[in-house]
Amino acid sequence: MKAYIPTGDPAEPVVLADVPEPTPGANEALVKVEAFSVNRGETFKLEAPVTGGVPGKDISGLVVQPAADGSGPTGITRVVGHPMAGGWAEYVAVPADALAVLPDGVSAIQGAALPLAGLTALRLLRAAGPVLGRRVLLTGASGGVGHYVTELAAAAGAEVTAVTRNAERGARLAGLGAAEIVHDVADARGPYDIVLESTGGASLPIALARLARRGVLIWFGQASRTPATLDFFDFFSGPESAVIRHFHYLDAGTPLGDDLATLVRLTADGRLHPEIGRVADWADTATALTDLRDRRIRGKAVLTLP
Repeated sequence: MKAYIPTGDPAEPVVLADVPEPTPGANEALVKVEAFSVNRGETFKLEAPVTGGVPGKDISGLVVQPAADGSGPTGITRVVGHPMAGGWAEYVAVPADALAVLPDGVSAIQGAALPLAGLTALRLLRAAGPVLGRRVLLTGASGGVGHYVTELAAAAGAEVTAVTRNAERGARLAGLGAAEIVHDVADARGPYDIVLESTGGASLPIALARLARRGVLIWFGQASRTPATLDFFDFFSGPESAVIRHFHYLDAGTPLGDDLATLVRLTADGRLHPEIGRVADWADTATALTDLRDRRIRGKAVLTLP
């Protein structure tokens, strides 16, 4: 089959190559990929790629071989899936519990835009606890996770302040329910009950200073790629007894497939709106990756297969 493999060359991060078709394990289904999306974090990993590996975590397509152990979707079924790798290819083996059925009302392009960003947002808000009537500060809100967090949190009754340097993106987030848009975390007016921090570096201590006493800051990313430095005594200037929690979206108590099904249902009901920044033929994957890395794409880049 055809698949994209990393090159280690920043100018052309992946090339299309012939690779063996995957052999599914007993608990895996073989999916014929119809569309896949790329995430900015995946562009970081391409800087030091695993030799011979096929990237790709967000896919939609058709189950052509159900899992041998009888788990997951049966028959020839439209699905969205979240394998840990291998999705930028014609076929991918996906654990049955990382698949959800796509109804006719949700397109393959919408489905492919859901997994990593949608799962992160859904599980992040669960980790934050009830948000009804609570003030939430969200940093790094321009990306897919920020889009989904804003829409889900606002719908759940939170008062969301979103931090984005992009004015167009800020207007979009306001349309999704953000109560306030600021272009620098230093301009956010606290205190906030919950801070969802994804930037790291200098932004984290600034965001922490806007947290209410006994509030919670959930650290779920480091887009700046710069370590953060905190001073213990800074807590006494406002966020006394605050909690800082590390978050990883895969550390959850529910199967991926169940949460994917929730995202699909919300999308089908018109309550969640995947943001598609670019739709292109999969021949344009390398270009999409470099554009995403260089922030020339706002929203999800989805590549479609013939």
